[in-house]
Amino acid sequence: MPLGARTAVMGILNVTPDSFSDGGQYFETDKAIARGRDIEQEGADIIDVGGESSRPGSQAVPEAEEIRRMLPVIEALARSVKLPISVDTYRASVARRAFEAGAQIVNDISGFRFDDAMPNVVAATRSAIVLMHSRGTRETLHKQARMEDPIREVREGLAFSVEKARTAGVPNDAIVVDPGIGFGKAAEESLEVLKCLPVFSKLGHPLLVGTSRKSFIRAAISDSLEAQNWGTAATVVAAIMKGAHIVRVHDVKQTRMLADMIDRLLD
Repeated sequence: MPLGARTAVMGILNVTPDSFSDGGQYFETDKAIARGRDIEQEGADIIDVGGESSRPGSQAVPEAEEIRRMLPVIEALARSVKLPISVDTYRASVARRAFEAGAQIVNDISGFRFDDAMPNVVAATRSAIVLMHSRGTRETLHKQARMEDPIREVREGLAFSVEKARTAGVPNDAIVVDPGIGFGKAAEESLEVLKCLPVFSKLGHPLLVGTSRKSFIRAAISDSLEAQNWGTAATVVAAIMKGAHIVRVHDVKQTRMLADMIDRLLD
């Protein structure tokens, strides 16, 4: 899919009972499938299906459970929607099963750090990859010390992930990078990363930004649903104006309108 002429919207579909924003809302398979179809109708360009929450305080789920949650949803959506489907996982075996079911993209919060087999799976299946910057292990993602130089550390981390992809034979045009707002970053660090997005564009790959309903927004303005929603809208606009090619969000319909207007202003 072409990236750059029009901001792409990635709609979040959490098939989990404990995600920080919509945990349990689409945990039942039928509800998740219906939501996936709604995401397409609301104007998304990609559907991102996740079977394990990565919110602060969450626990890893067994591989078999992650597959059980996601696979029926991916299989059904692959037959009924025209959008590419992304699988939000850091496990190579889960990604392989998702690709067999009809997914075409893997969204790896570890940037190839958690599973050494993931780069080869992505290359062998000729799939696309979103490499997100994060810090620490799965258990310590949100327990990291402050960074001395957040922009340098994020840039270097993403460059390392990109090199792993290239070494495995993943084509350059199949790679997207994500600076990982909120992952292993204090609220102030997330804001700094968001302000400096053009730095990460210099890596030479399209940029995905996910700020939707994240805790750094509540820390910056107010811990309320209204602040969360309007804060998300503000950060989405800022991300697009600073060069994001893809924005990952819960509220697809509203974001599609925002993105279309900002695209017109920047045209």
